[in-house]
Amino acid sequence: MSTTAGKSASDINHFLHTQVACWNAGDKAGFLAAYREAAPGGLLIEYVGRPATDGWAVLEAMWDRQSAAIEIEEVALIVNGTEAACHNRNRMRRDGRVIETIELYRFDEDGRLLVRYFIRPE
Repeated sequence: MSTTAGKSASDINHFLHTQVACWNAGDKAGFLAAYREAAPGGLLIEYVGRPATDGWAVLEAMWDRQSAAIEIEEVALIVNGTEAACHNRNRMRRDGRVIETIELYRFDEDGRLLVRYFIRPE
């Protein structure tokens, strides 16, 4: 994947599939490497309804709290230009309960990535 400004649809698809595959495989190094490659200019993550914050800290906390408990199923992925929308089904490994998310990704020309998570309330 290019680390210069202007991600292609292929770059974006590759990143999104890679980060899910690494999550499901328990590959933290690969998961974080995918984000570092996709966001060389910085990372902001927003759980919609809360302020956007430093994405690197969010990813670390998310991994520590949820990686062993959740497996991600990619339901839908749409890439338009340098933005993507994903519908993911997050299945709890212990009981099969599902949490639906819509995730928006915006790849800015300066190398920054903004991620917004919409999480369906249970």
